[in-house]
Amino acid sequence: MTPRGTLAPWCRIVRETPTPPVGTGPDAYIREAGDVVRLLEARAAVEEVEVFYAVLLNTQSRVLAVTEVSRGILNGSLVHPREVFRLAIAYGAAGIIVAHNHPSGDTTPSADDRAITRQLVEAGKVLGIPVHDHVILSAGRWLSFQEAGLL
Repeated sequence: MTPRGTLAPWCRIVRETPTPPVGTGPDAYIREAGDVVRLLEARAAVEEVEVFYAVLLNTQSRVLAVTEVSRGILNGSLVHPREVFRLAIAYGAAGIIVAHNHPSGDTTPSADDRAITRQLVEAGKVLGIPVHDHVILSAGRWLSFQEAGLL
């Protein structure tokens, strides 16, 4: 038996966090959708399937982390609010921006894109972690739900 407050020699507690991508640091702030695009476009451009990302922000809109929430198929990706906000809570995020790519080259939001955005916005209201935007990236083009009045 080990003394109270210590771990057995064969037991270790490890906290693993995703490595932040290039461009996140003390000087990486998100002020507009174009900042999200610059942060993610190189990563999203090489994907052949839909990938859904969460950009986690502090109270001053500084990027805390960029995480891959889900990876799907050519024209879809399964996203659940639980997975998006689990990461936001773990990082202590004050707000989030979600983004995903459209390998097709078309940035038009699908009915599923609109539905998950509504779900995430509502979940964010309940948790007190606002969703500031949803950005769709595709072949050098992009669409911001916020700028398009869809949020």
